Amino acid sequence: INISVFPPSNACIGRYILNIQITSCGHTYQRCLGDFYVLFNPWCADDPVYMDNQAHREEYVLNEHGILYEGVHKHITSRPWHFGQFEDGILDICLKILDMGASYHQGSDRDHCWRNDPVHVSMVVNHMISSHTTNSIMKIPENNDYLKGTKPFSWNGSVPILQQWYNGRCRPVRYGYCGSLASVMCTVMRCLGIPSRVVTNFCFPCSIENPLGINEIFDCTGRNLCGKDKLWRYHCWNESWMARRDLNQCCGDWQCLDPTPLETGRGSACSGPTWVRSIREGELDLDYDGHHMFSRVNSNYVGWLSQNNAKKTKFFCDAWPCGQHLITKSVGSEQFEDITGAYKYDLGSVKNKEAYYRAYRRIHPGYCNASNCHIERELSSLKNPFLSDSGINMRLKMANCPMYGEDVQLHWVLENLRSENKTLKFNLCAQIITYSGYPMDQFWKDSVNVTLGPREVKKIPLCISYSQYGPYLCDHNIMKVVAVSDPECGEVLMVSRDIVINRPPVIVKLLSQPRLKVPCTAEISFCNPLQEDMKNCVMTLEGCGLFKEPMTIDLGTLASNQQARTIVEFTPYRLGSHRLLANLGCHKF
Repeated sequence: INISVFPPSNACIGRYILNIQITSCGHTYQRCLGDFYVLFNPWCADDPVYMDNQAHREEYVLNEHGILYEGVHKHITSRPWHFGQFEDGILDICLKILDMGASYHQGSDRDHCWRNDPVHVSMVVNHMISSHTTNSIMKIPENNDYLKGTKPFSWNGSVPILQQWYNGRCRPVRYGYCGSLASVMCTVMRCLGIPSRVVTNFCFPCSIENPLGINEIFDCTGRNLCGKDKLWRYHCWNESWMARRDLNQCCGDWQCLDPTPLETGRGSACSGPTWVRSIREGELDLDYDGHHMFSRVNSNYVGWLSQNNAKKTKFFCDAWPCGQHLITKSVGSEQFEDITGAYKYDLGSVKNKEAYYRAYRRIHPGYCNASNCHIERELSSLKNPFLSDSGINMRLKMANCPMYGEDVQLHWVLENLRSENKTLKFNLCAQIITYSGYPMDQFWKDSVNVTLGPREVKKIPLCISYSQYGPYLCDHNIMKVVAVSDPECGEVLMVSRDIVINRPPVIVKLLSQPRLKVPCTAEISFCNPLQEDMKNCVMTLEGCGLFKEPMTIDLGTLASNQQARTIVEFTPYRLGSHRLLANLGCHKF
């Protein structure tokens, strides 16, 4: 007997048991034929997650390889990620996540009725990734303290994280950051049949008090002070493709889901799903958490100078930094795709202003009936007219692309826009900044007197040696260089630059072509570029279809300029597009 099962497009996803009952000669027999799984189907036109582009389905559902984009908007770095949605046992783990998150719907889960709706399924997964519940998948370290767990940046893929959570009786894995949280969610969603991708937004504001403004405070030396607001250098979230039947959508579109709990005026919360198009149009009443996502890509940035912890002077106000660079991995390519236009119109365009006014009325109840002119006057009053009238143009330009062990070379370019001489005193400093905008050690300070003739352009070289920044640089690899004028000169001017220090490369070379169930070898090589020993070096290897679980190799101590080579043997256990990932950890990074 051949049995074909055709579940309807609105069937609840999950594991089903198939029984057969046979009646013969007055006797009835029952037999279990086995079990099967029903998932969302982006190949089915009647399914709410239907995606009509085959190349997009291959990328956003079938591809197990991803790329996480990090760094700063002027220096984007990338690293590979293994989603592993087709690895053994991952589907059962993903369904366990739905079981554990069923209480999120505040009712009985006996009929599982919500499991046929990708909107509700995505809300449960989003809630389970890193909420404050005891069964969430990952925890984020508090105050950058992760001594009691795994370093957030040492993960290569989602599979070990999900397996550790499942095998550890569903206790949170320590620790993750926004990139790993979004990537784990992408794995779960793709495994369940929902097309998904990881998005990175550079210059991401996290403000508790003002939803459409972000404040950074500096002292007279240029040091970034720790205030309530944080300007994240980058932030990763997830986008999933589905039709929003709750919004009367008949066709699928990208929905924004942010599994990282962020502080809001009403406490810490995850966001989404939010229709990306509603963010661009400022239609915040349509969707879950629309006002949060809109403010995170449309906030104004304001810089303040604090003098004696009492008086504060506004010296910078701009709409540029926030939400001007959103990227994701391109379809079928290792390059990134800029999707900023999906979240907002061109800055300063008519449509951009209309969307902003529309959102402003919904975020600020007192302006619900205000005209566009009224809102524009209110926004203009927030800007300090003194800011645009200094007559000095400044910028910091990188002279090199520094790697661990190398000095940082910059050119400080100053231009006098006036026809008279300018003499100013500047304080300069360099400070470590975490990716989430938390200011850490200030390790370099200097002061310079600058005299500019009429219309003169002057280029001043700056050098920060490895011996100065090396002892302070942490996993985030980001420092901030600031030049601020001395307030006693009468003018408050500032220029800053975020700098990423590149990690030394780990080179992976396959010595033979991977074939199913045939031993294969690879050479892993790394050179210590520092003028000092690297201690406690550990290489972590992971590969889609190559290793059942991550392999750890202890390299011990590497002397200065020492080359480490390791030959690794493995046997591919399933077909697929194989990729070997290597991550080096030591006392430095």
